[in-house]
Amino acid sequence: MTILDNIQHTIAPELRQLNTRMVDTLSTSNEMMNEIVGNYLKTKGKQIRPILVILSAKLLGDVNEVTISAAAAIEMLHNASLIHDDVVDDTHTRRNRPTINAIWDNHIAVLTGDFFTSCSLRQAVAANDLRIINTIADLGRTLSLGEIDQISKARRHILDEKAYLNIIGKKTASLFVACTKMGGYSVNASCSDIDRLGRFAWLFGQCFQIRDDIFDYFADDSIGKPTGNDLREGKVTLPLLYALSRNDLPERDNMYRLVCNDSLSSGEIARLIDYAKAAGGIDYAYRRMEELRNEAVGIIMEFPASEIRDTFVSMFDYIIARNM
Repeated sequence: MTILDNIQHTIAPELRQLNTRMVDTLSTSNEMMNEIVGNYLKTKGKQIRPILVILSAKLLGDVNEVTISAAAAIEMLHNASLIHDDVVDDTHTRRNRPTINAIWDNHIAVLTGDFFTSCSLRQAVAANDLRIINTIADLGRTLSLGEIDQISKARRHILDEKAYLNIIGKKTASLFVACTKMGGYSVNASCSDIDRLGRFAWLFGQCFQIRDDIFDYFADDSIGKPTGNDLREGKVTLPLLYALSRNDLPERDNMYRLVCNDSLSSGEIARLIDYAKAAGGIDYAYRRMEELRNEAVGIIMEFPASEIRDTFVSMFDYIIARNM
């Protein structure tokens, strides 16, 4: 079993509650919507985000009905964003299954994503805690702004690590921070503990996105499909950013001019990927992930020793080691 399998096994009763809650919340009198949702839920994904909600509640107290509502809210909002992303990116497969837009059409997919969003809000309200409702509301705003910020910087060819980290903080890390905050709120943990765990989650989220971005640089099937989609969409991620910062390399200026083109051919994308790897971009990304991990472990070790505390470290190790 993988690290994640072991973690899922440890909290299996809570995950069963979560999935039952989601099915009940998403159930309607409309046969078409039930078919779409039922087919979509056949592959649940890794459920890392609700797992973090549950683990946070366990670290700071005891899981309860509010925790499950919060976990369901965050997972359904995340799924809504994935469904909408598939429409925007014209993606036809996810988790080795056809996407909603591929089976039905974009119109149905957008409406389904909206439906997931409304169900997320219903579960946030069911938690009966204004802090949880506010967290979900703020999160939706931050995720949207993060995506727009990324598009804006891509169009203006802003190529620096600080801007990159700011973007992934909004579009990825903020979601993980919301998970730990809502888990803490659900057990009425102290503000100081919630803030500390939130900092851990911020580092976790940044590391998660860096690892995700690395997948686009490799052809090995065990690592990920080499689509070059990030560059095709004008997104320059950490390995290439590092390579472009190396003024000591003779190819640097040519590569910088190339990446500023508004439209890249497959051959040009392949050149940029090869350049990033040759310039040590992948190694640099791994070093940055290790730095993030070390800081995060230092934070989590401030909490009393427990199996759950160790599980947070295992989760961090998992996201660095994962191959999909």
